[in-house]
Amino acid sequence: MERLATLIKKRNALDVEIAEILGRPVVQGHFGETVASRVFGLELHASANQRGSDGLFREGQFKDKSVNVKYYPMRENLLDISKENLPDFYLVLTGPKNRAASSRGGHLPWVIETVYLFDARDLVNKLKVKIGTATSVKQVIWEEAEIYPAHNPYFPLSRSQREMLKLFRSSRRNSIRHWHTGE
Repeated sequence: MERLATLIKKRNALDVEIAEILGRPVVQGHFGETVASRVFGLELHASANQRGSDGLFREGQFKDKSVNVKYYPMRENLLDISKENLPDFYLVLTGPKNRAASSRGGHLPWVIETVYLFDARDLVNKLKVKIGTATSVKQVIWEEAEIYPAHNPYFPLSRSQREMLKLFRSSRRNSIRHWHTGE
């Protein structure tokens, strides 16, 4: 218990530093929104609890279109969708695809391996399942929406955007393989 308490104190100290950068508490959603706003030129809403969207694109082909940002440390082909407050786009930043049968003994680092951009209305029209929290999205739909690391002509990324996202990829030392296989 002492070791755990010591490590939690260290983590809390790091969270204070990260919260200063985010301008909000250190939770997955705020992390994803901050990264997305800086990489994709989003203007986030002043309130973090606005229904339907987290902000607007401020440049490029989708200027002034609403966007809901999602960050999932692991991609499980699930997406939280609200039909009542549908944004123009869902911008989803994820860690690796889940291949583990169990999380026991694993570590789930906050990394960004892949980014997806879904046209929200198009996505809802393609889905043949109940829409809401943890909506199941078929693999082929994820593949069509991938904008990083794959190149997607629908939403091409600049070299600068790719370099910023690359900062959050896993390193060899912090390999995701540990999560998948327990190695």
